[in-house]
Amino acid sequence: MRNDSVFQALADPTRRSLLKLLQSRDMTPGEMVGHFSMTKPSLSHHLDILKKADLVVTQRSGQNIVYSLNLSVFEEVVSTILDMLGTSKKSISKKG
Repeated sequence: MRNDSVFQALADPTRRSLLKLLQSRDMTPGEMVGHFSMTKPSLSHHLDILKKADLVVTQRSGQNIVYSLNLSVFEEVVSTILDMLGTSKKSISKKG
């Protein structure tokens, strides 16, 4: 995992909102843009950063590109953060 690009991507509130939106289901940019007050080129820019950080993956469906979360990278991010905090995943899950 490229920690720097992942954390830079996550630092932006718009990109975090895009990721949160994709938690509900996979979507095309056309479906996503209606949830934000931004232009399609701005949305594409944010999605490109998320894709370069491997936080999202794409799949072509006809003429559309469908975006979905890359869950394995999220697991790595959580693991890295927990390591930085000196906390193991087991101790977190025991608290819940």
